[in-house]
Amino acid sequence: MRRAELEYDLPAERVAQQPSSRREQARLMVLSRSRGALDHRRISALPRLLEPGDLLVLNDTKVLPARLLGARRPSGGKVEALLLEERGAREWEAMLRPARRLRRGETLSFAAGKLNAELVERSGEGLFVLRFAGRGRLRDQLGRYGQVPLPPYIRRAPTASDRQRYQTVYARVPGAVAAPTAGLHLTRALLARLRQRGLSIARLTLQVGPGTFTPIHAERLEDHPMGAERIAVPSATLRALAAARRREGRVVAVGTTVVRALECLTDRELAAARSVARSTDLFITPGFEFRQTDALLTNFHLPHSTLLALVMALAGIDRIRRAYTAALESGYRFYSYGDAMLILP
Repeated sequence: MRRAELEYDLPAERVAQQPSSRREQARLMVLSRSRGALDHRRISALPRLLEPGDLLVLNDTKVLPARLLGARRPSGGKVEALLLEERGAREWEAMLRPARRLRRGETLSFAAGKLNAELVERSGEGLFVLRFAGRGRLRDQLGRYGQVPLPPYIRRAPTASDRQRYQTVYARVPGAVAAPTAGLHLTRALLARLRQRGLSIARLTLQVGPGTFTPIHAERLEDHPMGAERIAVPSATLRALAAARRREGRVVAVGTTVVRALECLTDRELAAARSVARSTDLFITPGFEFRQTDALLTNFHLPHSTLLALVMALAGIDRIRRAYTAALESGYRFYSYGDAMLILP
């Protein structure tokens, strides 16, 4: 597949800058792969769209307030850090902007001088290792000094409400630097109605990092380096997958991160049904053979993104193009705080 096949035109005003007033009231486009039909609903209709015996799989990662604003010392030049991965109690890999003139050994001061860090080394394009001064785990201080890492296409400063809305209601395992956005639409009441409908619900963790949101620059998708991200799949979820297959229930993934975590599982891991904790760099593109995922709840994704490639792989390139065209014509809101799509078999 070529990068150009992941292009489409999106007016800037269609990128959602705020979440819907209520999570369940986001719009929902329903795409049937077998019939090719489109329907328009609300998230609140999910219990009527799914079947008793289906298994809903959630990503319970929790977004860290990992965005820090600061300055270089002594020059005072502004710098922004997105903390990506903890290397130790006070040492983190971070994405820094602007990155061009940063040098090893210099000091960066964040949160009006409350956090100071030494730039230890450059670890990749725009990536650096920072060592923070002080004691204790930096993660414990981020709640006071960090901001919600809203994506750059949300062109406003984070507010207090984003700490709640840019987080799923079932978030449990801290470590993500971006939300698994399909899950932002779900509420505890809606999950209860799905259980009453006869669905089972299972959880796993994929710590969302640059591997998910780094845009594709290579002309051929097979030349795109997919960054590794950590997954944890508990034994209970592996048993639930096996049980769903025995009763011929469908596996419904809430978000592309769940798809990647499920589809990277090996036959050996599935058969053993013991908890899995490792990394995955699985890049799903058209032609991929899905073994675990039957249906997908997902948002509308960026051009040239690995996420758009994944939904095209599941539903078909032409079907997704037609669906996105229909979404634009029908006034759907796009990206993290936007509306959703349910892809059914």
